[in-house]
Amino acid sequence: MSMLAIIDYGVGNLFSLASSLKSLGVAHEIATRPEQLRSAGRIILPGVGAFADAANKLAESGMREALLEEARGGKPLLGICLGMQLLFDRSFEYGEHEGLGLIPGEVCPLAPDLPAGLKVPHIGWNRLEILRDDPLFRDFRSGEHVYYVHSYYARNCARHTLAVSDYGVPVTGVVRRGNVYGAQFHPEKSGDAGLRLLNAFASI
Repeated sequence: MSMLAIIDYGVGNLFSLASSLKSLGVAHEIATRPEQLRSAGRIILPGVGAFADAANKLAESGMREALLEEARGGKPLLGICLGMQLLFDRSFEYGEHEGLGLIPGEVCPLAPDLPAGLKVPHIGWNRLEILRDDPLFRDFRSGEHVYYVHSYYARNCARHTLAVSDYGVPVTGVVRRGNVYGAQFHPEKSGDAGLRLLNAFASI
């Protein structure tokens, strides 16, 4: 199995993700240089925090263009949490900000769409309901629980949505466009179910 690159652009603790891949026996490296993305077999884009800050840091690191080049060339890519949100056209988090444009859609605040009584951020375990079968779910059953921490979610992307979780509204949980995948939840914090998803991605 070829090397998997985890992009380090200064917006996330990569330890738990790297530990999860190590436990699975998946060969991986922390990538801080564009050439590491070019030599990797697949790529994970993690991220926590604010969209605009992350987008700027990704560009400043020199990784943005390399990531786009590899993704457009067909290399498997998985965005996690904020990393998934960056895959979309734009985000409306504190203004309007341009994303990577790899998956059509936009990232919008959860709060205005939620029924009264549901808190933001959406934190904790939630059932993931599969809408479309995919190799990513080869060892995963619809209805298993995954772990979320987020205040914004992807909208207007139904064509590319593989799975959702119910939090008063259907929260986009997994997306795919060709070789580009996104998970709004944290597979590396989702116990055995999350490990099975990561392992499936490492085999795609």
